[in-house]
Amino acid sequence: MAIPSHLTLELVTPDHAVAHETVDEIEIPGADGYLGVLPGHTPLLVTLQVGELWFRKGEQKTYLSVAFGFAEVLPDRVRVLAQVAERADEIDIDRAEAAAKRAREQISSSVGDLDFKRAQQALLKSTLRLEVAKKARESGV
Repeated sequence: MAIPSHLTLELVTPDHAVAHETVDEIEIPGADGYLGVLPGHTPLLVTLQVGELWFRKGEQKTYLSVAFGFAEVLPDRVRVLAQVAERADEIDIDRAEAAAKRAREQISSSVGDLDFKRAQQALLKSTLRLEVAKKARESGV
């Protein structure tokens, strides 16, 4: 069996399809750290964490923020089922900064464990969105 020359990336959320692309390489934020995927990768199932997912076509990288879900890795395909996913060029920086500010305020004033954990996750997601948007703008993507 020949090793495929490309991967098909399918990334969906409960609301919509975010990406359906033919790519050369993908990096996924897995529960145990970041996972690089090239064509011909061994099949596996990965739990996603809040993090940056990127894929490369030739020399061009595309960045996305993703949070929670699963990724199915096959030799010729990667299917990502994420609770939240957003392309860097779609991130509203003002909205993400406002969300980070609200989360910081909630963390400093939270009274219960549940409130603190929710605020912590909101801060993590909004901070990630800002980092992904900044990285994409710096690289000209």
